[in-house]
Amino acid sequence: MCPSYTDYSAVPHGPYSSGAQKIPSMRPPLVCPEELDAYPFGNAFQPPTRSGLKPTQNGIGVNLNVFPKFDNKAVFEAKFEIDSFASFFQVSSSYWRATRDARFIYNEAWESAVSKILDIIVLLQQPTYNGRVLNKPVVGYTRLTSEAKETQFGSGLGNPVKYTGMVHTLFRPSDDATILPFLVPANAFLCVELEHLSNMLKTLRVFPDIRDKAMKLASQIRSGINKHGVAMHATHGKVFAYEVDGYGSVLLTDDANGPSLLSMPYLGFVNASHPVYQNTRNMVLSFEDNPWYFDGSYIRGLGSPHTSYLKVWPMAVAMRGMTSDNSEEVKECLDMILASTSGLGLIHESVSVSDGKDYTRSWFAWGNTFVSQFVVDAITRFPGII
Repeated sequence: MCPSYTDYSAVPHGPYSSGAQKIPSMRPPLVCPEELDAYPFGNAFQPPTRSGLKPTQNGIGVNLNVFPKFDNKAVFEAKFEIDSFASFFQVSSSYWRATRDARFIYNEAWESAVSKILDIIVLLQQPTYNGRVLNKPVVGYTRLTSEAKETQFGSGLGNPVKYTGMVHTLFRPSDDATILPFLVPANAFLCVELEHLSNMLKTLRVFPDIRDKAMKLASQIRSGINKHGVAMHATHGKVFAYEVDGYGSVLLTDDANGPSLLSMPYLGFVNASHPVYQNTRNMVLSFEDNPWYFDGSYIRGLGSPHTSYLKVWPMAVAMRGMTSDNSEEVKECLDMILASTSGLGLIHESVSVSDGKDYTRSWFAWGNTFVSQFVVDAITRFPGII
């Protein structure tokens, strides 16, 4: 049994929720708050005790110094990522919107997990320093490793930040370490899902304190992104930065993993026509301006430090298609994905730009789900495109 990554596991819930709307036997939802309630900082969890399945040994979960401490029989990995919080909220509210089945929110562990997460978000908005004194750390992660992306700066605390309203995180959705702790697309995802959470509770007329706190945090994050998460690019003008620190440092790039800058309209943070998004899109889809955009004879698109150089992630090609209104671009993305499976018929994690037989993971559930969504989206918006 594989461990459950909170962000990866949330993606298939879109199709699941749609099916549950029509087929009541698919309910109740797979909203499992107990794990996050017990340890909110985990990004992947072992099978719950009630499943009867044995924990999986994490081969890389050694030589760690992590706080708060965790039980490796319950937590598979403790690389703290704020998109895990957003994914939990997304599973909850998307299922409810599709089915209007709200039984899960009356699970005591759900209310407890949500309350704990909101409290942690407030703490992670705070600056590194209180005057000339270090603020009390909230979460930390270091690991003995030869790869910088597998551990964190500052004895595990991450690089310093100033208050912006955004929430700092130690790791990206790729499970690679952040360089600057305010990861803008992850904050955008969190902002949107806090809004959805608040609106759900408002409609249900329950938990008013949680409702109001969630909306207040969403407003602070949105304001922080607009004020501190936008930078001036020499070629493209105003763009969303990938990471910032509040001191003025910015990282202008994008990553194949979602949430990404490319996915901002998909997340619901901005419309695809938003001028800053359009500038950002031009930047991240440029071989000249994004160090993690690769263009080869076989495929072109976003890659990731997670799989090193010259490998494109097909799920990022799908995201490009889902955020485009140009039928020719959408068709190009569909054709590239179709040609990227090495004849196996399923989506790989990443593929070499010049050799289709050089890939990572023969099948990648996250990628398969995104591509399935893209296919449905494409034939809905452009009938006859396939």
